[in-house]
Amino acid sequence: MRVKEEVEKWIEKFHKEYKFKFNDREVTLDEVKRSIEHTNLKPTATPSDIEKLCEEAKKYDFYGVCVNPSYVKLAKEKLAGTNQRIVTVCGFPLGATSTQAKAFEAKKAVDDGADEVDMVINIGLLKAGEYEKVYEDIKAVVDSAKVPVKVIIEACYLTDEEKVAACTISKLAGARYVKTSTGFGSGGATVEDVNLMRWVVGSDMGVKAAGGIRNLEKAKDMIKAGANKIGTSSGVVIVSER
Repeated sequence: MRVKEEVEKWIEKFHKEYKFKFNDREVTLDEVKRSIEHTNLKPTATPSDIEKLCEEAKKYDFYGVCVNPSYVKLAKEKLAGTNQRIVTVCGFPLGATSTQAKAFEAKKAVDDGADEVDMVINIGLLKAGEYEKVYEDIKAVVDSAKVPVKVIIEACYLTDEEKVAACTISKLAGARYVKTSTGFGSGGATVEDVNLMRWVVGSDMGVKAAGGIRNLEKAKDMIKAGANKIGTSSGVVIVSER
């Protein structure tokens, strides 16, 4: 596959055609609730913290939970018999582990009960213009996981052109979503990044906004900008606002 040519085509298209579009429509509280992936990826998270996360996800009817791989089995147990999705991470939070390690980690997480996998792109290779290697890295996880894969592009470290490249490569590699941030970088989700990502991937892929989304207004703004999933550890606070 000519990944480089496709990336260059989209970067040229970006410079010629892209315009920020904010769909200032009414976003309901129920829409926000069903977009939230209730998240606890802290290194200090305990089993009781994850149990609490799962109980909150059930109580507020969130889309699901997002936990580290070691807690996937626990989340699967606590959410048995519900419609909650179990999301986990891979190559997290730096994206700099080997492709083989990412692919194995993703498959193991799915075997343990994960419904979706959020993988971190290899940021250094992307910035170096090693687009084929970035493609192979994502494709290996997609092929190994065999469930929806979200590619975390860690937008805070990227130029607009690099964001376009990351989204284009993710699309070519068969990912189902692109995601703004790990929450561990120098910045989180912005409406500008979400809108640009949505423009690149079109309507065939999802966009997940994550990082720094802590109130209802910001969650709604992310959806208006083009996100259809919200990754946040502040889900209860967000949906409890009046």
